[in-house]
Amino acid sequence: MHRDLGYHPGAMTSRHEQLDCHRLLCPLPVIRVQDRVATLAPGDTLTAVCTDPGALQDIPAWCRINGHALVATETRDDEYLITIRVGTEQQR
Repeated sequence: MHRDLGYHPGAMTSRHEQLDCHRLLCPLPVIRVQDRVATLAPGDTLTAVCTDPGALQDIPAWCRINGHALVATETRDDEYLITIRVGTEQQR
C-alpha cells in the first residue's frame, strides 16, 4: 500500500509518505524503505509501519549508515512506526 500524505505540487513543503511493511520480516522492511527513499527528495519524510519488532533497530541503523535522520519511533499495539527524514544528495 502506498499513500501520499500531504504532497501538493508546487508547494514549498516537503512530502510525507507512509509505507506498509506489515507481515514483512528482516531484511524486507529495510529493503522496502531503501527502495522508497530512492524515489523521495531530500527533506521528505517517510513513515514505515511494520509488524516486525526488529525494524525498530534495523531501520535506524540503516539511516545512520546512509545519512538519513530518524525522526520518531512509536509502538501501537502490534505495529511499529518508524519515521525518517531523507538526507541530502551528498549524504546518499
